[in-house]
Order: sequence, then structure tokens, then C-alpha cells
Amino acid sequence: MTRATLYREVRYRSADDRLDLFARDLPAGKGDEKRIPLLMMHGLTRNSADFEPLIAALGAGNRRMVVPDQRGRGQSEYDPDPGNYRPDVYVQDMWVLLDRLGIDRVICIGTSMGGLMAMVMGAEQPNRIAGIILNDVGPEVSEEGLDRIRGYVGPSEPMGSWEEAAARCEAINGGAMIGYRSDDWLAFAKRTCEELPDGRVRFAYDPAISASMEDEQPATVPPDLWTLWDALDPIPVLALRGEFSDILTQQTLAKMARRRSGKMDYTEVSDRGHAPLLDEPIAVAAIRRFLAR
Repeated sequence: MTRATLYREVRYRSADDRLDLFARDLPAGKGDEKRIPLLMMHGLTRNSADFEPLIAALGAGNRRMVVPDQRGRGQSEYDPDPGNYRPDVYVQDMWVLLDRLGIDRVICIGTSMGGLMAMVMGAEQPNRIAGIILNDVGPEVSEEGLDRIRGYVGPSEPMGSWEEAAARCEAINGGAMIGYRSDDWLAFAKRTCEELPDGRVRFAYDPAISASMEDEQPATVPPDLWTLWDALDPIPVLALRGEFSDILTQQTLAKMARRRSGKMDYTEVSDRGHAPLLDEPIAVAAIRRFLAR
């Protein structure tokens, strides 16, 4: 099965009816239609392609998987108002998407910003969220990690080739992906970047998303996250953390566990910083256990 036939392309209008948005809809295989679908939400500068390795590891068809490009990323339209690049706005788009697809309940898998979105969704409509998998994010976001992200997100010159794009991706993310080889970085670039008509390559996101990172309390981080976290107490949660993460600290993880009356599953992914790709064997095994439960 080719990538072209692996998923159905979904085009839908944003919650504010201003933008055309895109999502991938991967159907469940025969006999798996009753399993709760997965809603996979990417991080700040990524897009739906970021979950290709996890989908391959879980097995396409294992259950329905919905993987959107948030506004300003991938094949979704850029927002002319950068002030709309915020998790609360993205979340409203997600409710529209789920309603458009006729999906009542999902298990959310969220990487970084996508994890913050999952927390907001669980607090807003807990009856629709059957479980949450947080990839390297929690109710406290380390300022060290935010400063690092501010250092690379935003306008940049297009790159001359895919090889140059791979080198740029390695320069930004090398400390988070220990053991990656040149072919891994090229595959990473293919998921993270897009080719322009003149053959040059650029990152597949609107540079204006950098505006959401400028304030002391970035718009990408919703206020009062611990209140959101407490509201998730009835919802099963799996937290994954990269061993060298500069976004999610071990102290924050411990506090997360203490504030829950129910169990919080936790797995640390070795040789990873912010954030694991989720195709690492230990991450896949943890996700499979959580979904089976």
C-alpha cells in the first residue's frame, strides 16, 4: 500500500470558518472498527507527517487514526492573524474535525504543543476523551526549553537541497536524537519540510507562528495548566519523556503523579531529548500496553 492510498485526505473549514484545514484519516481494518480512534496532534513546528513512524510501528489498520495538520502547518492554510496560533484555537478546530468525521470519542496522542491541546480537550469535554498520551510535555514547561525553541522557530532562508535540509534538521534536533544517521536525518527532513516550485526546500510551517513564542508567557502555553491537569484526573494518562528533555523535567513528572488519585503510566525514552518520535521500541511498547488497557 502506497502512502497515497494509506489514508483518506480530509479537507474541512476551521472553527472560525476562515481557513481550509487538512487531516489524514486512516481507517481501521476489518474487525477493528469498534476500537476507539486515535487523534494524533503534532508539536509546534511539525505536521501530520511527524506521526508516520508511529503509525508504521503500531500498524496501519490496527484502529482508526486521525492525524491533522494544525492551522499554519503542512497542507493547512496559514492564518493571516498570528494571534490565532494558540492551543485553545487549535482545539476548537479539533472539535470541528471530529464532528465532521462523526467521531464521538478518541484517545489523544499529543507531542509537545499537541499534548497541551490534549489536556485542554480533556478539560473541556472529558466525555469525549477516553485517554491521553502525552509526549514530552506536562503542566509545567521548562523555560530552558522554551528559550531553545525561540532560538530556531520563525523566518529562515529556504535551503538549497534536501541534503541541506537534513543538515539543518540535525543542527536543530541533533541533541534530541542520539544515534541518528544521515539517512535518518534525510527522512526527518522529508517529514518536516516541503519542496518549493524552484526546487528549494523550506520548513513546512508559517514562520509567523514565532509570534506566539515572544511573550514571557507564550501563547503556545495555556495559563493555569495545573488546573487543567487536575481536571484530567478521571481520564487515563500515559506520560512519555525523553531522557534529556529540556521541556518536561523529572520534578514535574513526579508532581503530576502526586496530584492524580488514579494511576498515571510513565515511560522514559533513552537517548532522546525533546521530543521522542514515538517509534522507539520502548515508546511503542508503552503505547501498545496503554491502548490495550
